Amino acid sequence: MLNRVLSLSRNQKRLVFLIFDVLALVITCWLSFALRYGEWDAMGFAHWPAYLIAPLVALPVFVRLGLYRAVTRYIGPHALWTVVKAVSLFVLIWAAVTYLIGFDMRVPRSVLPIYWFIALVVIGGSRLLARWLLLQQFPGGLHRLATTDRVIIYGAGSAGRQLATALESSSELSAVAFVDDNPALAGLEVHGLVIYPPQQLEQLIDRFEVAEVLLAMPSADRSRRRELLTLLETLPVKVLTLPGLSDIASGKVALSDIREIEIADVLGREEVAPYPQLMAANIHAQVVMVTGAGGSIGAELCRQIVSQQPRRLVLFDSSEYALYQIEQELTPLCVAGGVELVGVLGSVIEQPLLERTLRHYQVATLYHAAAYKHVPIVERNMVVGVRNNLLGTRAVAQAAQATGVKNFVLISSDKAVRPTNVMGATKRCAELVLQALAAEPGHGTRFAIVRFGNVLGSSGSVIPLFRQQIVAGGPVTVTHPEMTRYFMTIPEAAALVIQAGAMAQSGDVFVLDMGKPVKIREMAEQMIRLAGFSVNDKACPGGDIGIEYTGLRDGEKLYEELLIGEDVTGTPHPMIMKASEERLSLAQLQPVLQQIEACCDAYDCEGIRALLLRHVSGYQPQHDIRDALHKPAQLH
Repeated sequence: MLNRVLSLSRNQKRLVFLIFDVLALVITCWLSFALRYGEWDAMGFAHWPAYLIAPLVALPVFVRLGLYRAVTRYIGPHALWTVVKAVSLFVLIWAAVTYLIGFDMRVPRSVLPIYWFIALVVIGGSRLLARWLLLQQFPGGLHRLATTDRVIIYGAGSAGRQLATALESSSELSAVAFVDDNPALAGLEVHGLVIYPPQQLEQLIDRFEVAEVLLAMPSADRSRRRELLTLLETLPVKVLTLPGLSDIASGKVALSDIREIEIADVLGREEVAPYPQLMAANIHAQVVMVTGAGGSIGAELCRQIVSQQPRRLVLFDSSEYALYQIEQELTPLCVAGGVELVGVLGSVIEQPLLERTLRHYQVATLYHAAAYKHVPIVERNMVVGVRNNLLGTRAVAQAAQATGVKNFVLISSDKAVRPTNVMGATKRCAELVLQALAAEPGHGTRFAIVRFGNVLGSSGSVIPLFRQQIVAGGPVTVTHPEMTRYFMTIPEAAALVIQAGAMAQSGDVFVLDMGKPVKIREMAEQMIRLAGFSVNDKACPGGDIGIEYTGLRDGEKLYEELLIGEDVTGTPHPMIMKASEERLSLAQLQPVLQQIEACCDAYDCEGIRALLLRHVSGYQPQHDIRDALHKPAQLH
């Protein structure tokens, strides 16, 4: 009987309390009169109308003061104080009503304190008794269940069982049930927890008052995880997960492995395992240098380069802090792998320093990841952006040629395709520079360009911003409801860059398969729901977190592209394509670059914009130059 009551939904439990209160108030009212008169029939039940009036007065008071909103397992001093206030107010109103109605026999004044005391004990005691009975039904004990968040573990395999064991020592989370897709496991018990089928998940969340669901299926592929997340995001719980088996270092699951859902889990895109020969071709036992080594892409390139055991890795960055951070991270790995690690502080526009560095360390392969890529910032700081992204790329490429670097890989951007902003125009111009240098005879450097879209979690990515806004309670800001972007994880992008560089003939432009474009609005909605909140929109005006549309920023476009033309061919790698696009000769580019450099020296933003418009095919800026471009903040 008790188990059947405990299996009721939250609303059904509230109805049970309401029915109990109606009966209890009638009985305690009669008992108050019986004690006052010293007779069980209380003067022949002469005050029976007062018994019936009691619940009619009490229930509206109890509802208004929130007596039926309290979560039973969390009933404590605050909830009991609410009971005291509710019962006291009810008894006063009941006394006034019975007095005003004027029954044949007045209610004795001494009945009021008796009724107040008995009703208080019964109403308050019933809540405490229910709390005790409820908590006794769950593993972990009374105190622990009362002070921790309840979770359901989705997945009763090895990882799920290890997680249940680890949660037994947690002071924050308590497991109350397993859910598993395997129908053969339904009804079995593991570590004292019953395994339920997925069809009962919504009922379980309501029955056990669950706050979070832990997805314990590290061996599931991404498409399966996406299916599960699509199911879970509709439920009023926060979803946590375990990383893939390859990311759990010891092979055993610990509480520290639990993490929040990453947007990469939601995208559902399967990664192709890297080809070992391509990964090692330009790196193993060679000297490798990465510019922008402290940035998001550059740092991941460095991590994967170290795993291929180069003879030496040179980290080049203009940020002292970023260089320190990546050097500290990589030092233990390099010591363990016998890789010499060198940090060089400098700017990519300093060609003499670049040549000295490349020659001194005998660099064979260079990955050029240094770039300013935050569109609105580059739009407002045009001179610095052009110097770094365009003239800096030319300086690095010429230094590589001059010092005999064998392999040069430029990390480009989808914003280089028919650009609408200065950042994209500089990246397209940088591509043209490399292709022009590659066509020049008399050098041994093989140039390659790898173009791809947004990477998840990079500097300037919307993902960390959305996460911060959700934690702060919203709103989540999206520039336009139809904004779409391509997305890829940083590790996947870095691995594909390395592999594309190994396949290059000089001057090749490689385009990474980014999968299907994703609507930023839909991604924001999924992140809100997977954090355990509801979206405040027209369909749910009372939702927890809303989405605010701020309008397109300077230089932004609704849709990104990866190809300038239609001439694209496959490669031995299924995720890498090769594009054949318009090229310019170095003789055509040199005068343009000289003019752009002169405009940068003069801080002539209008001149820079005019040159980019004239010589970068497809460049169509969204906005005219603003006065802000001429303010001192522009003159860096």
